[in-house]
Amino acid sequence: MNRAFLAFLNWSTVILFLVVLAVFAVISPRFLTVANLQNLLVQSSSIAVVAIGMTFVLLTAGVDLSVGAGMFVAAAVAGKLLLAGTPLPFALVSIVAAGLLFGLLNGLVITRLGIIPFIATLGTLYAGRGLGLWITETRAMNLPGEFLKIGTARFAGVPLPIIVFAAVLAVAHLTLTRTPFGRQLYAVGSNLHAARKAGLNTRQLIASVYLISGLCAAIGCMLSLSQLGAVSPTFGTNREFAAIAAAVLGGTSLFGGRGAVFPGTILGAILIQTIENGLVILNADPYLYPLITSAIIFLAVLIDSTRNGLILRLTRRKIRIDEATTT
Repeated sequence: MNRAFLAFLNWSTVILFLVVLAVFAVISPRFLTVANLQNLLVQSSSIAVVAIGMTFVLLTAGVDLSVGAGMFVAAAVAGKLLLAGTPLPFALVSIVAAGLLFGLLNGLVITRLGIIPFIATLGTLYAGRGLGLWITETRAMNLPGEFLKIGTARFAGVPLPIIVFAAVLAVAHLTLTRTPFGRQLYAVGSNLHAARKAGLNTRQLIASVYLISGLCAAIGCMLSLSQLGAVSPTFGTNREFAAIAAAVLGGTSLFGGRGAVFPGTILGAILIQTIENGLVILNADPYLYPLITSAIIFLAVLIDSTRNGLILRLTRRKIRIDEATTT
């Protein structure tokens, strides 16, 4: 019975995703059109990329609450440069640099000062929000039209945001499943002390995932800006919670050591965007959106905690059976 329930929890996101698709398809014929599904993937690209970076952090039993603030600072810097006449490539480089600096700062504070990830990244979240508001002077900035071309560009008929999203996904998936670095991250998340005793450089590994998270936040920032075309004072707000929810819905544990970007995190990100997309098509009350998002986050945490507790009980039972057999 427990194993059947565990299997249900592991497949819960897929089941929920299919239910959501079916419900919106029945309510609105426009939902399952090719144009809308393609638009859904484009809209999902930003949060999916940020969630991929968050997955790396969660695998080490950490958390990065600063990704939204990092995106805001990167967007603010790029916006100022573009409005000052700086060429687009330099503005894009500044976004990547800002994301990496945020990741580096988080990694150093956590590994060198010994501050727990929740507190460290909560601090950089508020610092980043304040810095971004100072840079933008709490005003919206409309970006030049050339930035919007990134969001509308196509290669072989495929929108550029989908191509970038697929490329990030492929690199992340191969890194976690086919490299020693990926296996070491799972080891750190499963048992930090055991990984340290095994000779792994746990400080370097933990710092590296925050760099990866910062880089993914920067790429997500580019994709989001290319669709919005403007930097508002609320840009990136609550993006960290959507990324965490997407990763956890996809099976990544908040306790570390378990999860995958494909299909897990990606499915979680697309599920969140699918619900929002469906609500827009149905002309639902916009005030419902944060309520729906909060319900998704609660569901994700509930599934993860229930699944983790069940796995622990099954593991203890297996140990007892093994001990009884040997004696």
